[in-house]
Amino acid sequence: MTEAVRPRLPETPPPNFESAAFIRAHIADILAFYRPNAYDPNGGFFHYFSDDGHVYNRGHRHLVSATRFVFNWVQAWQHTGDPLYQNWARHALAHLDQSFRTADGDYVWTLQDGQPEDARIMAYGQAFVLLAKSWAHRIDLCTAAEVRAIFDRMDVVFYDASAGAYADECSREGQLHPYRGQNANMHMCEACIAAFEATGDPIYLDRAQALATTFTQTLVRQPSTTHPSHCDGQIWEHYDLDWQPDWAYNQDNPGDIFKPWGYQTGHQTEWAKLLLAIHAVAPNDRWVSTARHLHDAAFANGWDTTHGGLVYGYAPDGRVCDSDKYFWVQAESFASAWRLWRITADTRYLQQYTDTWAWAWAHLVDHQNGAWFRIVNAKGDALETTKSPAGKVDYHTMGACWDVLSVGGLQA
Repeated sequence: MTEAVRPRLPETPPPNFESAAFIRAHIADILAFYRPNAYDPNGGFFHYFSDDGHVYNRGHRHLVSATRFVFNWVQAWQHTGDPLYQNWARHALAHLDQSFRTADGDYVWTLQDGQPEDARIMAYGQAFVLLAKSWAHRIDLCTAAEVRAIFDRMDVVFYDASAGAYADECSREGQLHPYRGQNANMHMCEACIAAFEATGDPIYLDRAQALATTFTQTLVRQPSTTHPSHCDGQIWEHYDLDWQPDWAYNQDNPGDIFKPWGYQTGHQTEWAKLLLAIHAVAPNDRWVSTARHLHDAAFANGWDTTHGGLVYGYAPDGRVCDSDKYFWVQAESFASAWRLWRITADTRYLQQYTDTWAWAWAHLVDHQNGAWFRIVNAKGDALETTKSPAGKVDYHTMGACWDVLSVGGLQA
């Protein structure tokens, strides 16, 4: 095993989180964690890393990690100019298409030793394929037609035009599961924004706005357990076949990695970030006001006033249902706070940006080996030794940093 590169940034004293130089240096530290051991010369990249950077599972591949690596390497090349990352983006994209893609143009969920293990077609995963292709198109690794092919295929398999939303899961035999969820749709909104920015085709912006309208304007006004008239104005995770809230789905499993129960703190802020990204290319005051509402609800219900940091989820009555602190929740929330600060000039959001960063810096950033721990408990104590299991690869952390850089307004 190649030794991991130790981070350059010390834990103390805390850095200036409003500094562009700090953000770039922190991204470099995260990249340094993956750089020694991630590349698999036999195809793609390894997906499972322990805290010290060694690969603990060499044979398993997950579609979410595979697609997020394309995003990571494209962004890394754009920001550093290091040709290694351009080559890695090409390598990651080739493996995605050669190993995950079916004859119908869909992408299976997992592989074991190069062969399909879980052959379900998940809308969540296909959304990340669209995101990966969109970013690859920015550096001429795939064509606009290839981007469009993913979008069109999702229309065929998953899209319900009457609901303005995508179904969630399709079996290998082509049967849709009755479950409906917001998570895949949120990431499809993200992917459509990326596709629009990469290609300029308005079809993607139209779909992003349609999804945003469905989930942040319409479904939030459906009946809830506490207010019969609406879902408390927040994004619920789970729905039935008719897009009515399913209040019981995964209630016994609030920490599920892809389908957790409860109002998800990080999904409120992630949607807020996406609404502000839409506003940047299609200005509309409703996107800003809705983003503020969702973000404010997340901090009102999700900020741990005892220990600091944002909890994973809270119940419809506002009580915390999962007090653990996840890396991605903090990252998406400081990105949302920064966007709101820049567009509203409300110093409350700047304080939230700084507070969230400070808690993550003290408890989630690994100052010995690099990158972020995936999960800690309410107090910030470690819960596992797997730095990057399936799906992580620090897409959220670097992505949030790159998002803040793209918004601008940082100090030098």
